[in-house]
Amino acid sequence: MKTLDKVVYQIYPKSFCDADGDGWGDIRGVIGKLDYIQKLGVDFIWFNPMTISPQNDNGYDVEDYCQIDARYGTMEDVEELIEEAGKRGIRIMFDMVFNHTSTHHAWFQKAIAGDPVYKDYYIFKKGKGEGVPPNNWQSKFGGPAWEYVPQLDEWYLHLFDVSQADLNWENPRVCEECADIVNFWYEKGIRGFRFDVINLISKGCFADDPNLFDGRQYYTDGPHVHEYLKRLNALSFGRYDDVMTVGEMGNTTIENCVQYAGADTGELDSVFSFHHLKVDYKDGNKWTLMPFDFMKLKELLFSWQTGMQEAGATNALFFNNHDQPRAISRFGNDKQYRKESGKMLAVVNMMMRGIPYVYYGEEIGLPNADFDSITQYRDVESLNRYAIMKEEGAAEEEILAILNAKSRDNGRTPMPWSDDENCGFTSGTPWLPLAKRAGEITVEKDLADPDGIFAAYKKLIALRHEMSIIQDGSFIPLLQDHPSVFAFARQWKEESMIVLCNFYAEETTVHAETEGYTLLYGNYEDVIVSDEMKLRPYESVVLYRKDVEAE
Repeated sequence: MKTLDKVVYQIYPKSFCDADGDGWGDIRGVIGKLDYIQKLGVDFIWFNPMTISPQNDNGYDVEDYCQIDARYGTMEDVEELIEEAGKRGIRIMFDMVFNHTSTHHAWFQKAIAGDPVYKDYYIFKKGKGEGVPPNNWQSKFGGPAWEYVPQLDEWYLHLFDVSQADLNWENPRVCEECADIVNFWYEKGIRGFRFDVINLISKGCFADDPNLFDGRQYYTDGPHVHEYLKRLNALSFGRYDDVMTVGEMGNTTIENCVQYAGADTGELDSVFSFHHLKVDYKDGNKWTLMPFDFMKLKELLFSWQTGMQEAGATNALFFNNHDQPRAISRFGNDKQYRKESGKMLAVVNMMMRGIPYVYYGEEIGLPNADFDSITQYRDVESLNRYAIMKEEGAAEEEILAILNAKSRDNGRTPMPWSDDENCGFTSGTPWLPLAKRAGEITVEKDLADPDGIFAAYKKLIALRHEMSIIQDGSFIPLLQDHPSVFAFARQWKEESMIVLCNFYAEETTVHAETEGYTLLYGNYEDVIVSDEMKLRPYESVVLYRKDVEAE
């Protein structure tokens, strides 16, 4: 399947639309909104996990990979979703969580009961002494990455929540089980697979981290990860020619991602990498406050675009997802220039080389939650971090300011559809409170605005589908030293494109060779194309030229 012409819409199912009034988004709610998604023009809908789970990590703690959680609906609902989406030219992508399972999973329950077959599905180790874990690794959600099991006198590894036990991919049966799960969903009609934290599945060794950090250097892009992915490919999705795959790759490198997502490497179609979403981490620490480093953002986007391009590998393009605060609050201006900055970020994402992802609410410029109290948060990472910062003596006001900027719950608030109760998301009590400004920013209001953010996304997605230069053209960085403008060119055969995006609220002027170029898209009216382009606050301009002599 060709992938560079595809656009994916991501739905966090708990928060999209609730059809039965229990405050929890569900599959029937999504089915009722498929015409809306079709209007946007996307090719795939990616769903975060909807299988049975205790929900300690919102479905990423999987209890049963092949059964739908009743809170979302039934398998019959999934089958109807696939059919109805297909009628609208949309395919469905599911999340595959193969680094770990819930401790409620039948495999783990058999493991802690002493079954040696299933014990080998997980990573159990003896401690270094009484009450001392096997090493000093820390969970990504805070606290030790090991949990003691008294009846076994051993510890199991959990890189994430204590209820998420890491799988042992050194056991070939684990890969075979995961392949069976992919094949099960393919037979159901799923045609896209997103693999959660998949570059963590190969643990290199279990030494102490000398830097007293979390041990990631021993399990990120581990020694056998490419071998494992090739085998998973060969046993499952690689057998089919109508599947699109993407892997989530935390703390990775371009060199590894070239292998993960190279055209002929036999692993995946594309990768999510996150370096560009850490440019507001002070000294590398997420739980801090600082303005984003624009020059670092440019450097990272440029290096990943060119590095992957040179090797014929493919990036996923995104600023938003379920693990990130809202980009419009982070990189844009969600108050004075909400529409302008929302459209500008859309231009950056849609015009680069790769496969763009649009996260629900992004297409209407939904901002961060702006919660007032810790009681409004639900995310396990945020609640753990709140407790840690409290214990360290931080003031309540300081902690809430950090959570308001960095919590994953910012990207998970319910979709505001209308002016109805709970903004049309549910007739019940929402599982997570709506964003403070949700009533001001709704789908209904944005659709009624011909110059709204939704209209911009629709136009840009249509251009991406129509134009080979956007799908297949080379990416060329421009204005690399400009302090406020992100600029690049695209080149394809006799076609050329220039993209200019002002990331700030101050006007700026850029020099660009624009002879023969015409305006393809702009987020302001009255754009004057010239060699000295004056860019207004958060202005984005896409210029296009076709060499007539080459025809």
